[in-house]
Amino acid sequence: MRIKKLDLYIGKKFVQTFFFVCLIFTLIAMSIDYINKVDKFIEHDLSATVIFSEYYINFVFWINMLLWPMFLLIAIIFFTSRMAYQSEIISILNAGVPFRRFLSSYLVVTGVFTALHLFANHYALPLSNQTRLNFENSYIYEQNDKGKTRDIQMYTSPDEKIYIRNYNKRDSTGRTFRLTRYEDLQLTYLLQAKKVSFLEDPNRWKIHDYVIHTFNGNNEAIEFGRGRSMDTIVNMHPSDFVRYINQKEMVTTPDMNNFIEREKNRGLGGSKAYLVERTRRTAESVSMLLLCILGVSIASRKVRGGTGLHLALGISIGAAMILMSKFSVTFANSENVPSTLGVWIPNIIFSIIAYLTVRKAQK
Repeated sequence: MRIKKLDLYIGKKFVQTFFFVCLIFTLIAMSIDYINKVDKFIEHDLSATVIFSEYYINFVFWINMLLWPMFLLIAIIFFTSRMAYQSEIISILNAGVPFRRFLSSYLVVTGVFTALHLFANHYALPLSNQTRLNFENSYIYEQNDKGKTRDIQMYTSPDEKIYIRNYNKRDSTGRTFRLTRYEDLQLTYLLQAKKVSFLEDPNRWKIHDYVIHTFNGNNEAIEFGRGRSMDTIVNMHPSDFVRYINQKEMVTTPDMNNFIEREKNRGLGGSKAYLVERTRRTAESVSMLLLCILGVSIASRKVRGGTGLHLALGISIGAAMILMSKFSVTFANSENVPSTLGVWIPNIIFSIIAYLTVRKAQK
């Protein structure tokens, strides 16, 4: 009964403090973000309803998922250091409760938060980001599209390849278009056109001023369409030429797996960033367990300076981990390092630190 009461006592303090920290920092983040973006809101004459429903609801969700590990660490250190300052932890340990059993009460609650964070990172947050980032790309950061517009080569199927010299995203037209088909590594079809323009979904295009070469062994048939236009189906879409900087944040993990496979088949490259993003979503959630162990180990010891010293140390550790995580993502995007190893480097380092702090924690 004593241990059960201890679990409920710690769990209640943990949850209350955690959501209080989330509320305070969310209000601060919203205030700073609004000050930075209010000029853009006025410039585009956006109503308060649109700003709140399309942007700030999703912004709150995003900023919390981004900083939940930090919020969790601050919450743990805040109420645990108060317990230590009031000699509650000494009483708990003197009552015969092992430190590992004491720590397990925190890990159970952290495990619930980790599971929620993991689900949000892989499924819920990308869906929310679609609305938030589309709003930002439309009204705030209008130059975020980094998709290629010159010398584009892309496989539309294993045996079909297209080339576009110049592509205009505003009207979905391409200049100097070429489509080639192969059968058993032999060229069987070649379409050349001065211009191609998108008509309608799913993949209907109009080609202008074209020449079609059809090959059958050593025989070649040529169809001239100089000055004429023709509707055709090509397995490409205007969205294939749009690449926002933050586009990977808008894709759920199952859709990301399909996208990575499709990009590899098309020979477009650039899938490494998506592999890193997929790994980061899991590694970031797991880091909450490590930060929990670190926070309890540090804050459970009664020291001169009390809560203030513990909070300063905890925020420094959280900031160091977030900073290291950002560097590791950049490091993992390089072609010389496996994406999984690069992303997990901070967790590996902090797991060692967590192990050492547990060994030296007050028993």
